[in-house]
Amino acid sequence: MSGHQDDETHEHDRGLSYDLPVLARRRMIRLMAGAGAALVPLVGCTADGSSSTARTSPTPTDTTSATDTTCVTVPEETAGPYPGDGSNGVNVLKESGVVRTDITSSFGDSAGGTAEGVPLTLTLTVVDADSGCGTPRKGAAVYVWHCDREGGYSLYTEGVTDENYLRGVQETDEEGRVTFTSVFPGCYPGRWPHVHFEVYGSLEDATSATAITSTSQLALPKDVCETVYATEGYEGSVANLRRLSLESDMVFRDGHDHQLATVKGSAEEGYAASLTVAV
Repeated sequence: MSGHQDDETHEHDRGLSYDLPVLARRRMIRLMAGAGAALVPLVGCTADGSSSTARTSPTPTDTTSATDTTCVTVPEETAGPYPGDGSNGVNVLKESGVVRTDITSSFGDSAGGTAEGVPLTLTLTVVDADSGCGTPRKGAAVYVWHCDREGGYSLYTEGVTDENYLRGVQETDEEGRVTFTSVFPGCYPGRWPHVHFEVYGSLEDATSATAITSTSQLALPKDVCETVYATEGYEGSVANLRRLSLESDMVFRDGHDHQLATVKGSAEEGYAASLTVAV
């Protein structure tokens, strides 16, 4: 297991300086919405509010999806300690090559390594919340990053600080979509399996790391995680997942209906995960 899993590091990933202000704001918004819906109307969209099927989906043998049909802006979440966007040290967004579809390998002057694991195709569909999720955000940009199957983050974790794999940016198409080719992330102590993402108003904003529209996280379904973690290379994730739940996770415990991805596929063929993101 990589150095990412020491107690001090994971306390940082659960750090109050990153997370409590965001979570407190989210809880306040929920309370206001419940007490005065007529005064504070909610807008946004779930994964089912607009088509978010991956362009190259494996055979759908495992399926999990959010059931809430309410249209809600995607919750703001912490970027965590390993964003790579210049807010905590290194800034990969300004490097040539970061705009790409396949994020499994490192690029540029890095070590040139490739992340191993069960294939994962990740599709995010960005829609306009003010339109009730009916209008795609064409020409926006999405930056995604996540840990490798051992729980390490490129650029930060000991052993992969010279790598920049599992990070990439794309511009949304006419349907507001971006699709990344990646591998299924592992589960490290203290956090439910997830993918970080930032939405920007344009590709220019993203590659200059300015004017972030939204920062959030995508959660992966438990049944799919259990299936993936039973395969070779994910042994360390098994015990970590058993100690966690979406309800106890420090990010998703106050609600994950609008962050839980719809996932289809198999461990043998690979998985396709999709989520509609209302901003």
